[in-house]
Amino acid sequence: MDFSAQLITWYKENKRDLPWRNTSNPYLIWLSEIILQQTRVDQGLSYYEKFISHYPTIDLLAEANEEEVLKLWQGLGYYSRARNLHASAKIVSQNFNNIFPSTHKGILDLKGVGEYTAAAISSFAYQLPYAVVDGNVYRVLARLFGIHTAIDSNEGKKAFKDLADELLDTNNPDIYNQAIMEFGALQCKPKNPNCEACPFRLKCIAFREETIAVLPFKAKKIKQRNRYFNYLVIENEDLIFLKKRGGNDIWQGLFDFPLIETSKEIEDLEQLAIIDVDKQLSYDNIVLKTVSEEYKHILSHQKIYAKFWRIKLTKTATLKGNYIAVYMDDLYNYPVPKLIDNYLNSTNFSTT
Repeated sequence: MDFSAQLITWYKENKRDLPWRNTSNPYLIWLSEIILQQTRVDQGLSYYEKFISHYPTIDLLAEANEEEVLKLWQGLGYYSRARNLHASAKIVSQNFNNIFPSTHKGILDLKGVGEYTAAAISSFAYQLPYAVVDGNVYRVLARLFGIHTAIDSNEGKKAFKDLADELLDTNNPDIYNQAIMEFGALQCKPKNPNCEACPFRLKCIAFREETIAVLPFKAKKIKQRNRYFNYLVIENEDLIFLKKRGGNDIWQGLFDFPLIETSKEIEDLEQLAIIDVDKQLSYDNIVLKTVSEEYKHILSHQKIYAKFWRIKLTKTATLKGNYIAVYMDDLYNYPVPKLIDNYLNSTNFSTT
């Protein structure tokens, strides 16, 4: 039995029953693939179900406003995925009469769709012969064939893509692509792979050479920097001040509180007042109610340590900057970063 046939046999016996595998609807497959970028299946499943409940068709997603989409996406991270999803839905709706592209190139032209996602949608929805290469595939191929070329190098990307294309079962590209990704997710896992029950154990070079722990090889290591955020949660009677983030920002389109970033942790309000060079509020007219515990939020290139300074104004005032005042009861309706969502879920802002 050749590799693809053996892999597909394993898949049919071990695959998870996931909703996007039970449809050929390209919109639903596209939605699942965008959600599953940088996201585990167990986390992404509930978001997929929420999205198809709110937007069962692409035209309904296109008609939604961005804040609604971001609010539904809240907590999933990498918010550019949601913005690109929404933008592409509008393009398909307006320019293609709600008909999802049926060619690899047409799919690849959508915002937020790269080579992997285009190959996945092409094969799953239309049975087009394009091999997927994601983290799971890199791991399976690197170990099975003993490839030490760095997966984040141009040479490595080409080598793995060529090998993936060579191994692809062109008669069953949809099942094969699902199979190799599922094999990496369930069997050939990053840590503690189940080698003893692996159907390819006798052929696996990494198993034979005891290099499983070092493959796949990545040349570059991500350097993380520490950042210290001080959020000013400013109450003015029954109002709270928010600001919509703009520009080229990972949290673009989301809302947060007035923010002062510092080079280290701040212990008291007097220190904060000195550092607040923009003087976002008058520190003579405030009462400090509470200071939160430190919230830690880890992103790919940075670790954020945040404190929330809950402040009450002693007289009606406005803030410097493009802030909006919202009622406390409405605060939870705005899309916010996960960091702020965690804080809100541990704090009561209701005025009722």
